[in-house]
Amino acid sequence: MNDIEIFLDETAIKKRVKELGRKIDLAYADLNPVVVIVLKGSFVFASDLVRTLGTPLEIEFIRCRSYGSETTSSGVVEITMDLNMSIKSRHVLLVEDIVDTGLTARYLINHLLLKNPLSLKVCSFLHKPAKTVEDVKIDFCGFEAPDRFLIGYGLDFDEKYRELPFIGFLPPDDGEQKES
Repeated sequence: MNDIEIFLDETAIKKRVKELGRKIDLAYADLNPVVVIVLKGSFVFASDLVRTLGTPLEIEFIRCRSYGSETTSSGVVEITMDLNMSIKSRHVLLVEDIVDTGLTARYLINHLLLKNPLSLKVCSFLHKPAKTVEDVKIDFCGFEAPDRFLIGYGLDFDEKYRELPFIGFLPPDDGEQKES
């Protein structure tokens, strides 16, 4: 872990999560939203986020994949676990760990819209604008990130590094190409 370059430390993360929580509370006051958490990457962020909220809410999970064991998206999104509850006529907040190409987020948004929610907003802890292929409106964004592979705070590379309390850059010897 000593060779991992830190992008966001624990203090910056905690501060921003609280700020996002205040904004979400204002947006969802008295609306009892369903918070749809995208597994596995956003579970740490979402856990911290929902504990900052004073708004009554319900929690649901969805799981998809588009990376496998690579550092770039395959471009093919597959839902591996769908919602267990109806979101019809409900206010929904989709919580993502990162929006980079936008392909996964767009796929999930379209999938959830087919379930006829009353409203649908997106909260993403990280956004990589340089990687964007598909524009997605992020209603609540934690941080913009550079075009490098990020790990920690729930984000992984081949199921490793999720436990890190910070966001760092994947070390070059672990799959990321060295920058020239």
